[in-house]
Amino acid sequence: MPKNPALARLPGFRDFPPEDLAVRSHIFRAWREACRRYGFQEYDGPPLEPLDLYTEKSGEEIVGQLYAFRDRGGRHVALRPEMTPSLARILAERAQALPKPIRWFSIPQLFRYERQQRGRLREHFQWNADIVGEAGVGADAEVVALAVDALRILGLGPQDFRVRVSHRQLVSALLLGSGVAPDKLPVAFGVVDKLERESRQRSLDRLRQECGLGVSEAEAVLQLFESSDLERAAEVHGEDPEVAGALADLRSLRQVLDEMGMGPFVEFDLRIVRGLAYYTGMVFELFDRKGELRAVCGGGRYDRLLELVGGEPLPAVGFGMGDVVLGELLAERNLIPSYRRAVDLFVAAVSEAQRELLHRIVAAQRAAGKSVVYPLRHQPLRRQLATAAAEGAERAVLLGPGEVERGVAKVRDMATGREVEVPLQALLAGKGGDGDGNA
Repeated sequence: MPKNPALARLPGFRDFPPEDLAVRSHIFRAWREACRRYGFQEYDGPPLEPLDLYTEKSGEEIVGQLYAFRDRGGRHVALRPEMTPSLARILAERAQALPKPIRWFSIPQLFRYERQQRGRLREHFQWNADIVGEAGVGADAEVVALAVDALRILGLGPQDFRVRVSHRQLVSALLLGSGVAPDKLPVAFGVVDKLERESRQRSLDRLRQECGLGVSEAEAVLQLFESSDLERAAEVHGEDPEVAGALADLRSLRQVLDEMGMGPFVEFDLRIVRGLAYYTGMVFELFDRKGELRAVCGGGRYDRLLELVGGEPLPAVGFGMGDVVLGELLAERNLIPSYRRAVDLFVAAVSEAQRELLHRIVAAQRAAGKSVVYPLRHQPLRRQLATAAAEGAERAVLLGPGEVERGVAKVRDMATGREVEVPLQALLAGKGGDGDGNA
């Protein structure tokens, strides 16, 4: 904590010293590796966007959490709270010239002014992956499989997490078929979204008081959404073409995921509705099996968003996965790799007389691709070796006057203490740093 409280880190923001940055990098590597396997290309955009990009395209929850202000040019702007509107804006300008489907991903830092709690800060990094230009269920299955595989790369399995899948069109049709008026759908969506967090009586009261349903109608809605069995929805409302079409999509999605070996991770749950206003079809969220953490990932289909920002009407599906909750899940499962400092070589000189030679060897070994550290000012050899150990050096090159006079240097394995003599010419050629005396 700085002496001046005004200089303290802002609430909800993080510092990343090397050990914490290593965890973040570990997660990023898994995300990028999963995208490589699935043929996704990386993109990025500005962290500051026009305010209208969010007020017009996102849900009320995000709009109420914006870091928004007027810049010196008089423009209303906001730090990005999510990436999908930026993606839509970028593709609105160039999607027509790109081969379809477009498979893009990004790892932006996002900002939302919200109450701090476990798994939720005011900034986080989020992996966004999207497929644009494909309306079929195959694209839906592909993004779900991508999210699952990234967690499998990190060492998580079906015993650790599950994917809960729903369908916005299906939920809308079921609510309308249950007597909810069209203008009350947003309120009803909010009730469904909070079924797990609010008491059953509270949900019944809201359906009656805020959505205008009778007692029996409200009870029927709760029974419908408390069951994850799609067949119940088919029995009650299966004659509705909207319901039948959405159910067919979900069954096809399940089939593709089963064929890809993802079945153990996936379950249907109509209580998953997602809070963003632009979703139009399949939606999903990924949770830890114990149910102790917030959603690790969420996404779905948003077929009209590009059109809303002035682009061509292309179908799209994607997700966002944050680093905060995922980091907690990995820590709970003991899947965070241990951190240690490590360099290939530490070059030490016994006296100032070997200083010029030391610099030349350091430069040659670095040019050969090795990571090399050396004392920036002369120190006793014992202290230099202590520094080599603290830096995590695998080997130490020791330049002593007697060895240098004979044209060699000692290379010590820091783990075993074994030493070999290596020709100086080999070290100056960028070789011999591995302790091979024949280099």
